[in-house]
Amino acid sequence: MLELKALLLTQGMHGMVSQVEGLAKALKISFKHQKIKLKPLWNLIPPKLTPISENLLTEKFVCDSKIIISCGRKSVIPSIALKKRFGKEIFNIHIQDPKVSFDHFDIIISPEHDNIKGDNVITSKGAIHYLTKKEILDNSKYLKLEKEKKQIVAFIIGGPNKNYNYSEEQIHYTFNKVKTLFTPDKFKIIVVPSYRTPERVMKKAFNTFNFNHYVVKTIDKKAYLGSLAIADYIVVTCDSTSMISESAVTGKPIYIAMMKSNKVSKRFKNFYNQFKNLGITRELNDSIDNWSYDKLDEVNRIAPIIKTKMKLNGII
Repeated sequence: MLELKALLLTQGMHGMVSQVEGLAKALKISFKHQKIKLKPLWNLIPPKLTPISENLLTEKFVCDSKIIISCGRKSVIPSIALKKRFGKEIFNIHIQDPKVSFDHFDIIISPEHDNIKGDNVITSKGAIHYLTKKEILDNSKYLKLEKEKKQIVAFIIGGPNKNYNYSEEQIHYTFNKVKTLFTPDKFKIIVVPSYRTPERVMKKAFNTFNFNHYVVKTIDKKAYLGSLAIADYIVVTCDSTSMISESAVTGKPIYIAMMKSNKVSKRFKNFYNQFKNLGITRELNDSIDNWSYDKLDEVNRIAPIIKTKMKLNGII
């Protein structure tokens, strides 16, 4: 018998895990993660050309949950396969554009910058995520920094993707811009890496910032939360819409450190423009401003809408 809990399907990337876990928490249901790996051949084929079969997975798993929350291209196939096996017993939600017929899902959650529409599509401003105001506040004392009469800057670093290659030239330019703008006589910069930050970039960050500022040397979620809690300003590299969206839960000024892109991405452009127009972000340039905006908490706006649909479907 299926239980009222969520099975979370992702490839294990931070941005995906943040979204599925954030939704499960907002729905106030227990959950378990299942990392998805397709067999080598099918790993390269788009979902719309992939057969719907659990046999394509490298590792089979037991589904004992009434709710499936998936995110990312590779998780589309197992979500649809489970829906076909269990039918109306399962309520399946996919986050992001699944690139297949929307009819395979009960609900699709997609950021507005993806520009998709459908009767079962709920759009969000930016990416939904698992950070909460309380969790951030609870970690405000985690980074035991010396008390100084300086403003705090959280500098959140992402990593290379298909749009940004993090070349040595780009990293040198971005780091020097941050260092030059937020001078050590007035500011303390906390440099925070992410799961995608290469070691070479962290070495460069240490050499650039460690003398006058503070560099978090390992992947540390509490340090990330703690930096957001105590920051007066937040700077996030342009490659991560997820971390920019997460930072927006604070209501604090967010600067986007732009880099030269490998290719033109309409999705990224739409995202940057939307957050700029909402008054959440500004591009990092040669001046420091102070501004505020309504804290963005899209997952808790969306959760009640999903619960209503679940009740109509007899899931809860």
